[in-house]
Amino acid sequence: MEPGAAMRPLNTQLQHPGGHRHIRHPTWTTAGDIGHLDEDGYLFLTGRKAFTVISGGVNIYPQEIEDCLTLHPRVADVALVGVPDAEMGESVHAVVQPEPEAAPGAGVTGVELERELLAYVREHLAGYKVPRTVEFTDRLPRTPTGKLAKDVLKRRIAAAT
Repeated sequence: MEPGAAMRPLNTQLQHPGGHRHIRHPTWTTAGDIGHLDEDGYLFLTGRKAFTVISGGVNIYPQEIEDCLTLHPRVADVALVGVPDAEMGESVHAVVQPEPEAAPGAGVTGVELERELLAYVREHLAGYKVPRTVEFTDRLPRTPTGKLAKDVLKRRIAAAT
């Protein structure tokens, strides 16, 4: 692969519905990571195929939006997941852990903070990447090693709808 070229995950589910098998090497398995090579040949992992949100036929990679929101001074932690959308298939849903002084009820309303965060994303990313819904939480679920537990988050959101 040429440096600078985008890497795409292999669609192995069609060939091997029970697992993630590499198309060209049947004894290999794939992790579902998405990444790219820079101009110097360094590999950067940028997300997981399983976390990709497909909205209106467009692939939206949550990591890019999470990276943007993490830079906002009122955000302590954030996770983005796809939620069912009758019109688009899925839509982007942000779960935000605000900084303590910015939490709804601490001098700012949830509506005000939501508007501020959506405007911030709209300033920095394409319009179709702006979350359609925002939810605030005291703490995002994490594993004992600190990894964000998106599967727990998705199950909780699905149960609430």
